[in-house]
Amino acid sequence: MTPTNTAVTKIVCSKCNAEYDINSILTLCRCGAPLLVDYDYKKASSILARNGLEKRPRTMWRYREVLPVQDENNIVTLGEGGTPLLPSKSIGQSLGLKNLYFKDESVNPTGSFKARGLGMAVSRAKELGIGKVIIPTAGNAGSAVAAYAARAGIECMIVMPDDVPAPFLVDCVYHGARIEQVAGSIKDCGVLAAELSQKEGWFSMATLKEPYRIEGKKTMGYELAEQFDYNLPDAVIYPTGGGTGLIGMWKAFDEMEKLGWINNRRPKMIAVQAKGCAPIPKAFNDGQDHADEWENPQTLAAGLRVPSAVGDFLILRAIRESDGTAMAVSDTEIIENTKELGSREGVFAAPEGGPRWPV
Repeated sequence: MTPTNTAVTKIVCSKCNAEYDINSILTLCRCGAPLLVDYDYKKASSILARNGLEKRPRTMWRYREVLPVQDENNIVTLGEGGTPLLPSKSIGQSLGLKNLYFKDESVNPTGSFKARGLGMAVSRAKELGIGKVIIPTAGNAGSAVAAYAARAGIECMIVMPDDVPAPFLVDCVYHGARIEQVAGSIKDCGVLAAELSQKEGWFSMATLKEPYRIEGKKTMGYELAEQFDYNLPDAVIYPTGGGTGLIGMWKAFDEMEKLGWINNRRPKMIAVQAKGCAPIPKAFNDGQDHADEWENPQTLAAGLRVPSAVGDFLILRAIRESDGTAMAVSDTEIIENTKELGSREGVFAAPEGGPRWPV
């Protein structure tokens, strides 16, 4: 094995704190909660210095000591991470915000931030000897896992709603993935993916049902800190479906404090969902620790049409610990805000990236 100097130590349950061997093939904890990767931060800080990052490639792998891949030969990469932070030239001024920025994840290899999580998950699948992976998805995650699985030489199956936008379907087919389409939402896709996993031995890469997608997504938090010279922003506004990126960034901020890179000041974490599928805002406003499943989810933002999230309690915990909030916006607002981003800032966002918190 060729080490990456990773300081990874173990896998820990996010709810009951049960511990697991890092070299085991894992899904959820036996209590049903998501699993998180833990590190020896003293060891990591002895190797990984924030003032030495400029010498490293500008990808998410520059933080490799606090990433879970143990052998660099198992890293499956297309150059993900290192995305720009764009200062607002117009919208911020009209909102009275002098320092509004957009983190542009569209420049990732497969066109979205999903490249981070699935690049990491596929890398660990390769390292653990997993030969076939499956994922339920409304679009972007399918494109990412298909591309990285192709790169790794791993068989891939993707379960998508039958109304998925055509470009996502074409993308997955051209990357050699097998496709199953389902009438219904991402929840219905998840049911079929789970059945196929049991019957045919596919390893599921569904959101937070394995420990590694979050490790790729958390690198957004490391990058934000680096791009803001380690003075974290006042708030992070995050369009939230399964919430892996929000949870991952919150984890990254905690890790960076343990590394001695930042103090204990945190941004307010603001989760934004569509009004037609808003389980997190409802749970937040109702004072609940878990979100009830949203019935009949409807929104044009396919990636936000997630009626229930296995990590709901982690999303809500991060929001409350940061003194943040959760809000829902209409599809009309999504369309208007997406057009506004394009016409005023030159940023052509997907509908999922259009929602913004009303200031």
